[in-house]
Amino acid sequence: MKQTKVNNQQSVRRAIRFLPVITWMGVIFWSSSRTGDQLDAALPWIQQLFPYMVSFNWGHFVSYFILALLFDFAIGRKADKWRVKGLIVLLCFLYGVTDEYHQKFVEGRMSDTADLRNDTIGAALAVLSLKIPAVRRLWRKIAH
Repeated sequence: MKQTKVNNQQSVRRAIRFLPVITWMGVIFWSSSRTGDQLDAALPWIQQLFPYMVSFNWGHFVSYFILALLFDFAIGRKADKWRVKGLIVLLCFLYGVTDEYHQKFVEGRMSDTADLRNDTIGAALAVLSLKIPAVRRLWRKIAH
């Protein structure tokens, strides 16, 4: 009986760790429901820092960088494995596919493979940055 209670508590803790992922996915979905004009003002300072990267959508990059970090947090220590890092990037990519599909139905928005590229680059750089030993140690202190 006691073991069942411990297992239930662990399951609840695991589920709670995924709440930020689900919340952030909701933020991405909400953002995708806005027109480009409504979102263009969100990150103008980044565009000023990198004016030669006009076609690079920083909103997508940052959103999916954060999503990958949140997946890593939700998964916990198992996310240190390369295989799991690859799964995190794949999950972010697949959510990006659904995001682009959703945008097809939003007035003033369109589906764009460049956005999907930026989503995937953001997710990949997030998981790669967490493999840097100093970053990984800091992340473990914060997230685990």
